[in-house]
Order: sequence, then C-alpha cells, then structure tokens
Amino acid sequence: MYPRFLRSILLLIFYILVGQLSAQLLRSNLPIVVINTGNQYIPDDQKIDVEMKIIDPATYYQTEKDEANVYTGKVGIELRGSSSQSFPKKAYSFETRDAQGEDKDVSIFGWPEESDYILYPSYHEKSLMHNVLAMELFRSMGFYASRTQFVEVLIDQNYMGVYVVMEKIKRSKGRVDIAKLEPEEIAGDEVTGGYIVKIDKQTGSQSGGWLSNYPSLSTFPKNIFFQYHYPEDGAFQQRAYIKDYVSSFESSLKSPFYKDADKGYRKWINVESFIYYWILNEVSRNVDGYRLSTFLYKDKDSKGGKLTIGPPWDFDIAFGNADYCNGQSYQGFSWQFNTICPEDGYQLPFWWDKLLQDSFFLDSLSKVYDYQRKEGSLRKEFIFSLIDSMSYELQEAQVRNFKKWNILGQYVWPNPSPIPSSWQGEVQELKNWIGERLIWLDNNLPRNKTPITEVVKTQFRLKFNQNDGRYTIGIQQPFPNNLNCRLIDINGRIMSQSQIWIENTAKEIPLSDIFPSLQSPMGIFFLELTIADHRETLKIIQI
Repeated sequence: MYPRFLRSILLLIFYILVGQLSAQLLRSNLPIVVINTGNQYIPDDQKIDVEMKIIDPATYYQTEKDEANVYTGKVGIELRGSSSQSFPKKAYSFETRDAQGEDKDVSIFGWPEESDYILYPSYHEKSLMHNVLAMELFRSMGFYASRTQFVEVLIDQNYMGVYVVMEKIKRSKGRVDIAKLEPEEIAGDEVTGGYIVKIDKQTGSQSGGWLSNYPSLSTFPKNIFFQYHYPEDGAFQQRAYIKDYVSSFESSLKSPFYKDADKGYRKWINVESFIYYWILNEVSRNVDGYRLSTFLYKDKDSKGGKLTIGPPWDFDIAFGNADYCNGQSYQGFSWQFNTICPEDGYQLPFWWDKLLQDSFFLDSLSKVYDYQRKEGSLRKEFIFSLIDSMSYELQEAQVRNFKKWNILGQYVWPNPSPIPSSWQGEVQELKNWIGERLIWLDNNLPRNKTPITEVVKTQFRLKFNQNDGRYTIGIQQPFPNNLNCRLIDINGRIMSQSQIWIENTAKEIPLSDIFPSLQSPMGIFFLELTIADHRETLKIIQI
C-alpha cells in the first residue's frame, strides 16, 4: 500500500495528465474534419495525396479521436483562392480519391455523390455566416446553390478553426444538372450543351476563354473576359458554339429590337435566373457581384437550353463587409459598380443596364421581389431565423476559432468601421445591416408599377376534354416564371421534359404544346410541374 500522501501525489499527477490530454482533444458539436498530410506542404494548383476523415456521429458531441462515419480515406488537396491566399487561415480544395489515387464519387453529409469539395475559411468575414446564408437564401427561392456544412478542421493535429465544406461548382446530376458534353458531340443538337462559363479573375488553372465584343458601360470601359469552365478541354467546335451563343445574346441586347419577345434577349436567356440572381446580389449588396465569381451555364436546346446565370458564389465581402466602392453601405446598388468605381480592373458587363431599361424585365423583377418579401425567403423574420439557427450551431466553435485567430475587434481587409469587438457583435451587426438594406430596397427597387398588394398563390389544374381526348394545364402564378415539366411513366422513367416561359399570371396550355414532339402514349403517367419552389405531380390516364 502506498502511503496516503504518495497516493495523493499520484492522483494529482494522473488528473493533470488527463486534463492535459482532454485539453488537446477537440470536442465539438460540429462535424470534425481531420487531415493528415504526413507533414507535407499543401501547394497551390497541384493537389497532393493526404488522408482525411470526417466525423459526425449522431451524438451531440464528438472528438477527433472518434471513428469516422462520414468519410475516411485518401483525398487530393491544394490551396485555392486569389486574394484570400494572403490570409493565414487558408482555403482548400479537395478531391476524394480511391486507393489508386483516382477521383472517387462519394456522398458526404447526405449530399449527392461527387468527388470535388471546398473548405472555405471565412477568415475576414467574422460572423462566419455570409456564404452559408447566401446559399441558403438562393436554394430557398427554388434554385441550386452549393450545399454547405459548418465544420472544425485539424491539419496534422493542428487546430485550424471553423470552416465551411461546400460543393464545388461543376457539371453533375446533383449540382449544375446539365448534359455531359462528350468530345465527339460537335454538331446538331449535341453541340448545344452543356456548358459552364464564368466571369472571374484569371488565377489558378485556366482553360482559356474570349473577350466580349462589347465593352462595359463606364468612363474607363473594359471588355469582359469569359472563361471556359466546362468542358475544360472542349473541342474547337464546342468552344466556338458557346462563344457564338453568348455573343448572340449580347448582340441581341445591343439591337434596337432588344425588348422584343421573339427577336430580343429573351430568345437567348433564362430570364427567371437573371431576376433571382439580381435579387440575391442586391439584397446582399455584393460588391463583387456580377463581375467576379459569376457563373453561367447552358443545357442542350432539346432540354430548353437557354443561357442561365448562376450558381452564386463567394459572398464573404457581401452584406456590408467591404470598405471600398460603397460596399459597406446598405444604400445603393451593386449593379452600378462601374459608375461607383470606374477605374477598377474588373467591371460588370453592360447587360444589367439594358435589362433594367426593359419594362417587361422591371415588372417581372418587382413582382418576384414583392412576392419574396411578403410570402417568401426575403421576409426579415425568415432571414433572421436562418441567422439565429446558425448562431446556435456556431456558439461553441466560434470561441475556439477566434482563440486560434485572434482578430475580433481588429481590422482585416476589407472590414469597414466600426469593427465589432465580439463575435456576438458581428452577428448583431449582420442583422442590423440586413434590416436596413431590406427597407432601402423596398423604397428604391427599380419598377414600372406599384408594389403588389395581394399575393397570388401558384396553382396547377389538370383538365380533360372529352371531345378530343386531350389534356390542358391551367396555371395560376404570382408573376412571370419558367414552368419546368417532366412526364414520368409508372416505373419512374422520364419520358420527356420541357421548360417554357409563362408570362401571364393566369394561363391555360394544352399538354401537346408542352411536349410537341411526344406521341400520346397509352396508360397511366405522372406530370411533374415546377414553378420556382412550388412543385406538384398530377396523374394522367390515357386510354
């Protein structure tokens, strides 16, 4: 038996050692991403093989020592970003891989299977929420935006803070859902899609691009550079096609007939996407909006392939978090950046000035905005509920993050003054700014008509004409929208799909106009109809 004083000393040493061990463990309510590089340097623009595990058990808390249940295995990882690479908290791009080092599609956090993801640091955005909030708002309005998940990250046992795992923008069934463009598809309908292009800084790996034929509207005009994003190494005919298509859209905007429904810009673009993209960038007062991290995509003509803008990306210096070019102000418009900062090297294309001169675009825009403010995702209480939910989720992890990165109350480019001294202050400042911004937009939104006072709910009705045996779809909607239609057989197979623009708030359309090339089959079928975030499935019986 040890003497009592010796047992006391041994117990004290034991508890000290246990306490030190516990202090080294990351215990979090967030998923934990553990990266083991083998002490390799993570470079820019060249992925290296490392081991990764992601832990997110059903229990509320977990540590990095727990078994991985989201992902475990090899990934390729590299630095990403442009100006953000100057910050000590780095952004990363990673690709899940198999044992042979080839990319491998996996599902993480229940998302659709893919291999490419982003670890977003939100270093100079101290609420840690901007990107997640923007993506949530766009999805809640019925459009795809990258799925997001707050996590805490360790690299080689070093705690790196709170990150956001995000889906990388790419062509994929669960992401930008357009046709895969094969190298041999160089003619006819095959060459018409799918494509992704972007307006952005020319950093990182490049796949080439072209300069617009039309300069920006500015006292220091610049020609916008469009970059090929997908396919990365398209055939000459494919690159020529998408360049000509975008150029034709721009030429239609420059023509005297640009407002005409058949001859003008509406022939070339998905108007709905431009409306919602404008709204997101203006609600957030995104100082980089429209001119950087701006993606556009196009599907095949047979799939309704008009030029669509989005998905949105990079909102760290939105929501008032920019001390230049009026980015901190809740007043003014982001689309007027060329007038506010005409000497900046990255400018907006001339499109938005022209679109906002068209009464059709203005009326559609104002109706969408008014609806979303009254009934949809732009209600202040809805936005604040998202922020409150994220605040609860981040409450504990943010303490560790800002212990690692001691920047609260300090200037980090491009934080505007005054700078809140606490994370709670940053969150409240975000709420205050959004509240003021929504009031300003309500009073200053460009419009031709007065705001709507009565909101019409979206509804579909299926009518059958006994005389000719044909179906007609009755549609009621609050504002002009794209109608997406899919005809599905009883086994779940998609027989045909279509997208058409419905300009009227009330309209009846024969089913044969929606699927003009489809011969009427016999049997039981399901018609899936989608307008924005409203979806219904109707049964059709053909005998």
